[in-house]
Amino acid sequence: MAVFTEVSFDEAAAFLNALNLGQLQSIKGAAGGIENTNYFVDTDQGHYVLTLFERLTFEQLPYYLHLMKHLAARGIPVPDPAENGKGEILHRLKGKPTAVVNKLRGHSELAPTPAHCAAVGEMLARMHLAGLDYPRQQPNLRGLAWWNETVPVVLPHLTPEQRSLILGELAYQNHVTDSSACRSLPRGAVHADLFRDNVMFEDGKLTGFFDFYFAGCDTFLFDIGVCLNDWCIDLDSGAQDSARADAFVAAYQSVRRLTAQERTLLPAMQRAGALRFWISRLWDFHLPREAAVLKAHDPGHFERVLRQRLTDPYAL
Repeated sequence: MAVFTEVSFDEAAAFLNALNLGQLQSIKGAAGGIENTNYFVDTDQGHYVLTLFERLTFEQLPYYLHLMKHLAARGIPVPDPAENGKGEILHRLKGKPTAVVNKLRGHSELAPTPAHCAAVGEMLARMHLAGLDYPRQQPNLRGLAWWNETVPVVLPHLTPEQRSLILGELAYQNHVTDSSACRSLPRGAVHADLFRDNVMFEDGKLTGFFDFYFAGCDTFLFDIGVCLNDWCIDLDSGAQDSARADAFVAAYQSVRRLTAQERTLLPAMQRAGALRFWISRLWDFHLPREAAVLKAHDPGHFERVLRQRLTDPYAL
């Protein structure tokens, strides 16, 4: 979350009132994240998140917003976009595509235990199954095609050793994607960004997944790899924590069993997840946009994670 577009109290109050969400009591810009403008807004009817989309377009956004509606209707705890009087969930504020969702209860668990990881693994599997009949199609916009486009842009900012690593891994991921084993992997709607700060817990119980604005159609295994790279590692070194990883995978498989191809390609998908976020953090760090509130992420973190996945892969 970040603030690129300033919204005044009066502007937000009028907007929320038009959606029948009550009288605005407070508004606060959110500093986390780097993609969209986000405000926490409280009214006399509830607590909400107001998002103005800075990169995603009016054409792209229905996929994400209707996915949340679809999952919520099937019992997955996700934010539910607010409708206007016409039943529309994509709005406009200050010329930007805009949505308002209910704020989930609880807090992010930034030091997860195996129990927290198990809860996330189980819910992720439930989410994957719940999305199988979601009719809209949109590719993962930060998938392989974007990696191939973006790596040449960030290469000038890298050392020779880093260039060798990123180009070698990109070539490997292109090879994996072209393989028959990868083409046979189960696919559907994935979150693609389910880090610790995108999940809420209250009294030890998982209360929801949020921030679906990197979602898209991809392999379920990529989603698993992204989660393992964040929930089940030592953040300082990037090393895998086997107890947390085992708990996550076992809980996921209690809902949806992995196929033989998924078990074989899990190390490759963890590498893919590390590469994806290394590239995006390099891009955001070296080519930043101006924002009133912005917190950039360290690109070196996912370089370390990728190196760890190369030297010490997690295997089932």
